[in-house]
Amino acid sequence: MDRRLFFAALVGGAALVLTGCAQRLRWNFPTVTTAATLPPSSPPVTPTSTPLTPEPSSSTLPSPTPSPAPLPIPTVDPVPLPGSPQLVKVALPAGVISKLPGRGALLAWTVDDGINAEVIPRYIEFAAATGTRITFFLNGTHSGWTTYAALLRPLVASGQVQLGNHTWDHANLTKLGDGQVVMELQRNHDFISNTYGVDARPYYRPPYGFHNARVDRLAASIGYTTPVMWFGSLSDSALRVPGKVVTFADQWFLPGHIVIGHANFLPVTTVFPQLSEIIHGRGLQTVTLNDVFIRP
Repeated sequence: MDRRLFFAALVGGAALVLTGCAQRLRWNFPTVTTAATLPPSSPPVTPTSTPLTPEPSSSTLPSPTPSPAPLPIPTVDPVPLPGSPQLVKVALPAGVISKLPGRGALLAWTVDDGINAEVIPRYIEFAAATGTRITFFLNGTHSGWTTYAALLRPLVASGQVQLGNHTWDHANLTKLGDGQVVMELQRNHDFISNTYGVDARPYYRPPYGFHNARVDRLAASIGYTTPVMWFGSLSDSALRVPGKVVTFADQWFLPGHIVIGHANFLPVTTVFPQLSEIIHGRGLQTVTLNDVFIRP
């Protein structure tokens, strides 16, 4: 069962309101450079006796199809952040978040997992080419986050890309003991800190969206106080044809939405131009969670 469709049912029937004017697009695909240095590493998290919250794990997935030829990516002049007139940062609320605050035309595009290592650099190149702001909820067990770390670090260091904790290997935290819950989050926290030099706290996304009061208490014991859910999905945790991904983006790329996608299959990477057209045609500004919320 597609874990993303559970939440889609809660918000089905949402009207699509097209706002703003489409920005002029330039077709170009620039070369991405790598960073020579890393920002200082964050201090390690010291777990307390309270266990952490688990996220559902991925089901067995079919082997990826051969990589398609890259398509041109529409390059736009990104709205500078912070400083966008529609962006007013607010205090991070307690508990779970699943949408953005306020009435601005802001969109949080979040991307989970990383099962197919070849999808990761395509997302990175897309973000670098277009200025799109993305939050990756990664599982450190997937090799692509190590293989392409040098490519991603400059975007993380600049704040254009944010990293969140999705557990080490996508375990269902509600099925684990207290110590295992903490270990899943702690190990992934250490990987993010050591590899990218940033602190992913306080945001974590429980795999499959599965969490409960016990898991949330354990996660909070090591600083992961904010479970991040979603308000719409590209429904690509499983293999989808490219047109289906565009259909889901058309349905859910709306003001105030946190939308979940996945770095698991190549079809999404072939429709980046169409997804970018939807965003800019509706006058949406992509944001990370750090762009919107003031961390405690």
